[in-house]
Amino acid sequence: MKYYLIAGERSGDLHGGNLIKALKNYDADGQFRGYGGDNMEAQGMHLSVHYRELAFMGFLEVVKNLGTITAYLKKCKADIAEFRPDVVVLIDYAGFNLKIARFCKSNGIRVFYYISPKVWAWNTKRAWKLKRLVDRMFVIMPFEKDFYKKFNWEVDYVGNPVLDALKSYKISRVDFDKKKTVALLPGSRRQELENALPVFCELCDRFPEYHFVVAAVDNIDRNVYAALEEKPNAGLVFGNTYDLLAGARAAVVTSGTATLETALWRVPQVVTYRTSGVSYRIAKALIKVDYISLVNLIAGKMVVRELIQKDFNVEMLAEELGSLIQNEEYREQMLKAYTEIYDLLDRGSASDNAARLMVNYLTL
Repeated sequence: MKYYLIAGERSGDLHGGNLIKALKNYDADGQFRGYGGDNMEAQGMHLSVHYRELAFMGFLEVVKNLGTITAYLKKCKADIAEFRPDVVVLIDYAGFNLKIARFCKSNGIRVFYYISPKVWAWNTKRAWKLKRLVDRMFVIMPFEKDFYKKFNWEVDYVGNPVLDALKSYKISRVDFDKKKTVALLPGSRRQELENALPVFCELCDRFPEYHFVVAAVDNIDRNVYAALEEKPNAGLVFGNTYDLLAGARAAVVTSGTATLETALWRVPQVVTYRTSGVSYRIAKALIKVDYISLVNLIAGKMVVRELIQKDFNVEMLAEELGSLIQNEEYREQMLKAYTEIYDLLDRGSASDNAARLMVNYLTL
């Protein structure tokens, strides 16, 4: 069968690559094409567009780049029409992928959605739209199954693919001092990094006895990291985020999938997030959940502290990092909650569960 997959960011590419690998176990002759990244390409997908061309963050940033996004949407639709897939598999990335879902529906192409858009966080009525446009939904958060039941939609909970990546990962670096290393995970978008870097630089000055290591990404010019690299107690690692987490005592993490990855590696963390003032005001008016980090959302309570917008400053960050490093009782409380989250998410291999179900649905 022919599969067209679309992932618009780093985490989607990672999970998309694992999904393709699993699909091959059930469909040895499968053909793969689409939008994604290096991981999906490494598993044999013909890469039409790399996700780095689509990585825009925040409402204002998306509006400013509407022309670019529209051009890639048009290109994607033409690519799908030329490829004539048996199914289009959408991976998160709601703004773009919902438009593709509508195109596919109107052209009689089956649509599977792997990793649900976060409609439970804001504008929940979009669930009706998803139900209308998507043939099968494969969710990765346990609470999402109950959420969609409110809309009379039975979806498949397959477990969480972050666990797949963690379980299969083999640590290659062992040169981090676990007692003295603080991991900085500022995200894979340029805007995220530019918002975080000035605060990170000040943080290095507050803790001169600790070594701060940034999980850097190669789709951002290295010069952007220059101010931090100049610090005597800071450095970068590329493509070794899990090695870094395995050797870190604490972490500062930009809200996103990385918060869950950090929790599953059992690293005490503080979650940060800052965007443009306009984007933040819009988001605050729309978002209906109590937390922004996946860790707290899955736990249903405050496990890790969230420093958002104006609270993401060096004073508050230094205070919280000090507790994460030095307060053993605080650390143990957080690690205990991490164990509960791990047990809640562990349903075997999410990639394998999703692939098996996908092929079954396609051959019915």
